[in-house]
Amino acid sequence: MRSWKKSHFFGLGLLILVTLLSRLLPGPRIIDDAYITFRYARNIVAGLGPVYNPGEPILGTTTPLYTALLALMGSLAGGAAAPFPLLALAFNAFCDAITVTILVTLGRLLGRPWVGWATALTWAILPFSVTFAIGGMETSLFVLLLTLTVGLYATGRTPWAALTLALGLLTRPEAALWALLMAADWLWRLRRGEERAPWWAPVLAFGLPLALWTGLATAYYGSPLPLSVSAKRVAYLIPPKAALIRFLQHFATPFEGHRTLGIPWIGVGLVLYPSLFLIGARHLLPRTPRLWPWALFPWGYLAAYALANPLIFRWYLTPPLPPYLFFIWGGLSALTRTLRPPLKATVRGILTAGVLFLVLRGWTWHPDHGPQTPAPRMAWFKLEQVYHSAAAFLQPYLRPGDMLAAADIGTLGYDTQAYIFDTLGLVSPQALAYYPLSKDQIASGMNYAVPVSLIRELRPDYAVFLEVYIRHTLLSDPWFRQHYETLAILYTDPQEIYNSHGMYIFRRRPQP
Repeated sequence: MRSWKKSHFFGLGLLILVTLLSRLLPGPRIIDDAYITFRYARNIVAGLGPVYNPGEPILGTTTPLYTALLALMGSLAGGAAAPFPLLALAFNAFCDAITVTILVTLGRLLGRPWVGWATALTWAILPFSVTFAIGGMETSLFVLLLTLTVGLYATGRTPWAALTLALGLLTRPEAALWALLMAADWLWRLRRGEERAPWWAPVLAFGLPLALWTGLATAYYGSPLPLSVSAKRVAYLIPPKAALIRFLQHFATPFEGHRTLGIPWIGVGLVLYPSLFLIGARHLLPRTPRLWPWALFPWGYLAAYALANPLIFRWYLTPPLPPYLFFIWGGLSALTRTLRPPLKATVRGILTAGVLFLVLRGWTWHPDHGPQTPAPRMAWFKLEQVYHSAAAFLQPYLRPGDMLAAADIGTLGYDTQAYIFDTLGLVSPQALAYYPLSKDQIASGMNYAVPVSLIRELRPDYAVFLEVYIRHTLLSDPWFRQHYETLAILYTDPQEIYNSHGMYIFRRRPQP
């Protein structure tokens, strides 16, 4: 028994080490949206309040808990000058290390340790896990809180599960789906007398944090709902069923198999992996029926996004993966459980090694940009690098009180600290009245363009836009050419950045 415990903790230590190294080795490769959160956190630490532009109480972030935690860490690590990208990377690595530990524990709880270990090891190096941890996003915290909620609820600790679920909802709004699924199971068990805790305990644990946030946010912002939700709904022109198609592709390639086996593998995966998931659910759920909400979560998540059909950002695809992977491994466990012990261990070892090989094919050992250390191929941030260059170019021009208009506000806002007008509307509600645009104003293959009428009304001092955002609007408008001069056109590779021929930096001409 003592020997088993030693080997278990040794293996867990190695797993945690792999998880940490898989995030710390690539270094920060920060995504533009993360800089929005960093600016909110920095303004809090600087005493300006939880705002993006000082003096404007507008909730433009969907992750208030992550913002508050970054602000707390920043206050202990340099104040307003704190290295928020590094703080986010370290914190996210810590969150993922706890997540893999919980996944191992869930496997043991079900009496299927291989399922837990295989899922955890996959998660430790999976590009869809690592990319957003090193990208500074809240994804790692969100996945941790959901997985912790699953573990607590599966072991009958419903009040604690309700608390972590509430914290999850303060990290990402998608936690509302998990709340509905868990509430349905809890009410059913409550009626059957299977719940140990009184009904009011989880209600208070879930309701109090949300009530506190709702009260504070309503008093400060006027509403607890982030403006970014409505902005993304009206500003983007999305083809029908685009979200459904993207999620089906995603669910067909959980292990990045298409990189090794080619595009036809997507068709195979579309049948193979859901089938393994169903086999795994039938195999595992009878052992712990309280996990059925977790098993339904990936499919409810897919259905919710398919119905809403928003623009799918890459980090939206990560939250359903832990249960999806867990039950896929559960399916492989079910298919190999009748093998004799020596053969079973061999087959499972080959399966684990094969999957890890496919996953590692999603990494590059020598990235063509950023830190020259191994990183996921999808941890791409060339656009952010161009925005860093644009911010550096603009810095000598900007004066206090100048308005800088942009459609991607994260990097520019964080670097320049200027007053930012967001033409998309995430932190600038005035922009919403100018959408939606007609299809002929939007470049082919794109879903967004900057309205001419918005710039004419707003008249910002400076503006920074990708060419593809303004190809059929500002660049072809006589009024704009008369009132704005081009300070610089920064190079962007059209094949890599939205088929855009450069990034334009404009300045308003002095008026007579």
